[in-house]
Amino acid sequence: MRLDPTLKPRRADDLEIRAVPDGYVVYDPARDRLHFLNGAATFVLESCDGLTPVGELPALFAAAFRLDGDAGGEVAGCLERLVAEGLLVGVPDRGGRPV
Repeated sequence: MRLDPTLKPRRADDLEIRAVPDGYVVYDPARDRLHFLNGAATFVLESCDGLTPVGELPALFAAAFRLDGDAGGEVAGCLERLVAEGLLVGVPDRGGRPV
């Protein structure tokens, strides 16, 4: 799945989020699922505030983690997983409808 760089996803409603030493533990009551997010996934989830376009996330990620190379692939993979798990909304589904 390739996300439009102008999309501005945000966290799904009603997520219960707890900070832990290595990231977040997120409970999604709508799906009755528990997720363990590492530091990278936590950063991406936090950055998806409904205001920040997807296209800006790789540069923010690289700066936050002091990376020299392109973080686009890692961020894209993380976004895809967060969308698939229902933790992000404001992203079209495969039929083009916003979720």
